[in-house]
Amino acid sequence: MNKNRILTSIGILMAGVLLSGCNDFLDVNPDNRTTIDSPEKVSSILVSAYPGKSYVMVTEIMSDNADEYTNNYSDRFLDEVYRWEDVTETSPNDSPTRLWRECYSAIANANTALKGIEDLGGATTTELRECKGEALIARAYAHFLLVNLFCMNYNSQTSSKDMGVPYMYDTDSRIGQVHDRETVAAVYEKMGKDIEEGLPLVGDSHLKVLKFHFNRKAAYAFATRYYLFHEEWAKAIECANACLGNAPQTMLRDWKSYENMQRDREAYSLKYTNAQNNCNLLLLAAASDAGLAFNNYRYYKKYTHGPYLDNNETFKAPNIWGSASYYDHGPFIYTVGSNVSYDIPWRIPYLFQETDVVAHTGYRTSIFPVITADECLLNRAEAYIMLKQYDNAAADLTLWMQNILNTSRVLTPASIVSFYKPLAYSYDDKTKMASTIKKHLHPKFTIDAEGSTQECMLQCLLSFKRIETLHLGLRWFDIKRYGIEIIRRRINTSGVPEEKTDSITTDDPRRAIQIPTEVHDGGLPLNPRTK
Repeated sequence: MNKNRILTSIGILMAGVLLSGCNDFLDVNPDNRTTIDSPEKVSSILVSAYPGKSYVMVTEIMSDNADEYTNNYSDRFLDEVYRWEDVTETSPNDSPTRLWRECYSAIANANTALKGIEDLGGATTTELRECKGEALIARAYAHFLLVNLFCMNYNSQTSSKDMGVPYMYDTDSRIGQVHDRETVAAVYEKMGKDIEEGLPLVGDSHLKVLKFHFNRKAAYAFATRYYLFHEEWAKAIECANACLGNAPQTMLRDWKSYENMQRDREAYSLKYTNAQNNCNLLLLAAASDAGLAFNNYRYYKKYTHGPYLDNNETFKAPNIWGSASYYDHGPFIYTVGSNVSYDIPWRIPYLFQETDVVAHTGYRTSIFPVITADECLLNRAEAYIMLKQYDNAAADLTLWMQNILNTSRVLTPASIVSFYKPLAYSYDDKTKMASTIKKHLHPKFTIDAEGSTQECMLQCLLSFKRIETLHLGLRWFDIKRYGIEIIRRRINTSGVPEEKTDSITTDDPRRAIQIPTEVHDGGLPLNPRTK
């Protein structure tokens, strides 16, 4: 691996993204920044049609991938996030306020590109047609993040009434002042229209940096996730097939190549986020502290993924593959202070983008693989389970398992039921704190009873997805969709839970992150709270 070449490429890609994100979203209007009068300018504005901030830090800490440890560094921002409180700290790069701004700025840029294409006479060339497809998918993606973070999750029972976010079609980014909140169902309907119009147009020939834009495979993988969340299982499978093709094993992360690597945090994380990996379909650069929080640094370790979680719920927990080992030999154990350890996979690189080479000031940054082929495969498996095509689902689950672990075991619906059905559920002990790889599922969509083939296969699927996406922030989305109740607990110096401090129930309104105060001041109603 040429590390200098990777870091140089990252620096070039991030410079425009990070510096453009400094403007306040109430003041920025893309129409005032540039006139789109050529295909080259259309393509150029699409560089900024992606959020320059990340959800990963917030959703990872909100999920059940973190426990509380004493005597470790934190700050008020993460204290609020971990406790599912309304976040009052707006300055951190990873704050919900900054993500809201960046998403709507990205949407405004996508809309500027669409308006430019219209002013040029429409998508009359291959380049303009592909740019239009990218803009439509990028607009849908930014709205997807907003509605899934700042609202309750989509479901066919309540989403026609649940508050959504404004769906923006114009190029004015002053969202709080000029738009109303739509329903979650309405937002999903509009995202669906953008996706359906955009997918046939998306192509790769106009892209100079393929993996940092919605290329064809990334667009279909995102569509797979959208249809899965929208409970359109057959369409999710159709889009996953379009992404993965006839040889999905060639699309997955090459975990075996880690087998003989020297253990080095920087080398592992840069390899994980390398744009040349077939599995990395969409990479986004973002100013973020996630590279510190999810690596072997002392920062932000009050709330972390430690040995108790690892041994009972995630990587090292007893699972269907038995004693098989991970090809990357992870996760890795580090000790903070005198007696606190944490277990972490090296996935998110810590990078620093200097803006002043003399003063050595700049931004903490990272690269995030926000859409991957491995997630797409597991999303397809989930859709198969929902349609009760269990053999197909078991084949996808086997493919994922054999790719990340050194095992030749083949899963079947019967073997999955045999393993998962007898397992206890988390929190069913006397203290209501003990962990297993199973949690009770309470989705709004219908699934069969606990212990059924469908429920056992969903338990398998969710445990695999949790490992696949740990420290990538996606576990929180599954917690919301499946109504999974999780607890907050403090881990003592012996490494076991000593106190339950909070819990979040299936319909707890705190599952929807509170909208920014400044947006509420502009006229948008707040998300409801019970306390």
